[in-house]
Amino acid sequence: MNAIELRDLTLKLGGRVVLADISLAIPSGQFIGVLGPNGSGKTSLMRALLGLVPPSGGTISVLGRPATRGNPRIGYMPQGSGAAPPVARLSGWDFVASVANGHRLGLPILSKAARAETERALDLVGAAKLARRPLADLSGGERQRLLLAQALVGEPQLLLLDEPLISLDPHHQQDVVELVKRLQDELKITILFSAHEINPLLSAIDQVLYLGGGKAALGAVDEVITGPVLSRLYGAEIDVIRVKGRIFVMSGGYEVERDEHRHEAAHGHGAAHGRGAHGHV
Repeated sequence: MNAIELRDLTLKLGGRVVLADISLAIPSGQFIGVLGPNGSGKTSLMRALLGLVPPSGGTISVLGRPATRGNPRIGYMPQGSGAAPPVARLSGWDFVASVANGHRLGLPILSKAARAETERALDLVGAAKLARRPLADLSGGERQRLLLAQALVGEPQLLLLDEPLISLDPHHQQDVVELVKRLQDELKITILFSAHEINPLLSAIDQVLYLGGGKAALGAVDEVITGPVLSRLYGAEIDVIRVKGRIFVMSGGYEVERDEHRHEAAHGHGAAHGRGAHGHV
């Protein structure tokens, strides 16, 4: 069974077409890197899979069923959640346990099963030692582990991680990618992991889903991260340079994955790159 099937999917946001007539299938158990310029629809696609953004056209199938709100088989880490200020002196345990009964606000009295599920999620991400520490005292990388544990409560079959590497240094980025890869291998789950650039994900992903200009390309890295494919998606001439195992996506002398806004100003390709602030797609 495919974990995700999109058939002629069109998504609109504020009257703007974000994705247009997209059809693709993602097999169960794969690690998919989701990339694309700001405004390309990475967050909107994840929210559509969660049933939060209704299609303007076409259909979405998630784990064999139409996308609906509140699907317990989907775990989700929203963009920017790791940078949110901690709630008072809330402990790591309380933070993860707060979703164990399906609630994201307040601290429910947990059943024995819910307590066991909280402990399981903490153990899976190696965060048992963080459980008693206040969120305010944790580093960004440690907080990301708790957010990942929170997304794993309920034993989801599909995990949606929206830009979890934002604000992390390269060392902690690699730690997060390796942890997510281990979870995928151990739990046999499907993962969609959006990122600002491809390089941190190269050692982990099975396929890449690149979004741009309302279109999408899904396939192996060497099939998708090419000049002709990305030029079609960006609506501008793109060069792909490979140096010592790293990939650089270039246009007009600028590395567009890292420097999209400067590229827009210099070359005037606002329509291709999107002008929304990071996360507002």
